[in-house]
Amino acid sequence: MSMNEVKESLRGVEQKYKLFQQQQFTFITALEHCRENAHDKIRPISSIGQVQSYVEHHCYNSTERRVLLMFLDICSELSKLCQHFEAVHAGTPVTNNLLEKCKALVSQSNDLSSLRARYPHDVVNHLSCDEARNHYGGVVSLIPLVLDAMKEWIAHSEKLPRKALQPVSVPPAPQKATGAPEHSLAGLRKLKCRQLLKDSLRPRGRDKGRSKPPWRPPGRNL
Repeated sequence: MSMNEVKESLRGVEQKYKLFQQQQFTFITALEHCRENAHDKIRPISSIGQVQSYVEHHCYNSTERRVLLMFLDICSELSKLCQHFEAVHAGTPVTNNLLEKCKALVSQSNDLSSLRARYPHDVVNHLSCDEARNHYGGVVSLIPLVLDAMKEWIAHSEKLPRKALQPVSVPPAPQKATGAPEHSLAGLRKLKCRQLLKDSLRPRGRDKGRSKPPWRPPGRNL
């Protein structure tokens, strides 16, 4: 992917996130119900994998399932974007650190319970009370923090010289050479011998297309 393509992809994810933000209350309600169904009311939402598990095993409402899947879909797209970013250029220490941060944040098992998105983000402030902030502050902070890091990656990358923004090509894996089986080689030899014999019996030159007269003994008329 080129720089323009990854920027366009990031804008697409941002648009999806804006729609998701409008449903934050439904998202928190869905997580609350899933925690009740799973008898898991003590620990906070601590990973993307935990949300995935809730969707698969403890979500029984179609509206709530839809908003949870929207969250997981955005996280998946952010993870794919990390791979696309790697292919844009070889990276610098700054951009590589930002990219590693993004990859760690969107990992399925990463502990996000302590994440808090600060100003100008207000997702944590929209949570109703301290208990809700403790349980859901991390999961609602994840996407805006990743988006911020990705935009910072783009800002640093665009300051690089043009020659540094060469796509990173991955060399194709060498194909393993396979030898022909012995019986196949023997069959080819036989076929070649038959063809040579057939060619030697075929009429050539001026004789081609003519039939020879039958042999007659000398000095005798028939």
